[in-house]
Amino acid sequence: MFYQPGMMDALADYDSASYVIFGVPFDRTSSFRAGSRWAPDAIRSATANFESYNSFFDIDISDVPAHDAGNFEAGALVDDVLDELYLDVLNIVDDGKIPIMMGGEHSLTLPCVKACAKHAGEDLGIVVLDAHFDLRDEFEGMKYNHACVSRHILEEVTENYVSIGIRSGPKEEWDYAKENNVRYYTPEEVTEKGIKGLTEEINEYLDCENIYISLDMDALDPAFAPGLGTPEPFGLSSVQVRDIIRKLAPIARGFDVVEISPEYDNGQTAILGAKYIREFIAAHAASIR
Repeated sequence: MFYQPGMMDALADYDSASYVIFGVPFDRTSSFRAGSRWAPDAIRSATANFESYNSFFDIDISDVPAHDAGNFEAGALVDDVLDELYLDVLNIVDDGKIPIMMGGEHSLTLPCVKACAKHAGEDLGIVVLDAHFDLRDEFEGMKYNHACVSRHILEEVTENYVSIGIRSGPKEEWDYAKENNVRYYTPEEVTEKGIKGLTEEINEYLDCENIYISLDMDALDPAFAPGLGTPEPFGLSSVQVRDIIRKLAPIARGFDVVEISPEYDNGQTAILGAKYIREFIAAHAASIR
């Protein structure tokens, strides 16, 4: 189901790998600026820019057993893609490995979360970094639209959920979040609490030993990440997102980076997305060595 491997420093073969990286070039439900189907290979290309040594964690990424499985061969129908992706990610999780997905659009997070939940069960919390609530039941006539992913996580997987970076959505979604006690943090609240206070509060709220982290890159202010499908001003900084990943990665059982549209910038958003994947791997690997 996969093809075109090639991420720099993901040198291990599948059997020996602890981390399995894969791309899903699918953006069929994108509602503003399509193009995230080009992101996986743009992220791969960006990794050639980086040194393998991470001084913060005193770890060399090339020594970490990571495998690039290539790109998932996505079909045309969203339901088929989500069903097939779930089975492939479940195989990765069954083999005791950490899946790292490069989207593609945000709808692709749902099957990855479901696969991780198959193993962790009730001991799984979800942390989504996103500018948007994504709490619609359906959008533009599609139930599994990218604008609905968090609603379906809450309804189909777990209510043990937190969203960070929220600043956009119709009034109905703000009302839904309040009425259903959905825990979320605006960029202003992130700044006010600080990363240490924020992540301690999130860990206490989720109260679990396993989390899944989904990074929709529009959680960032477009000054840091302009190449997006749905850019939203007044967002998080690149350092804030980095520090959230560093704090939460040690208990993560899966990670994704989604919604980069490389055609809308000169490569800087893919470079940033690639760096976040490397920070996630370094933070997680450093915590278990």
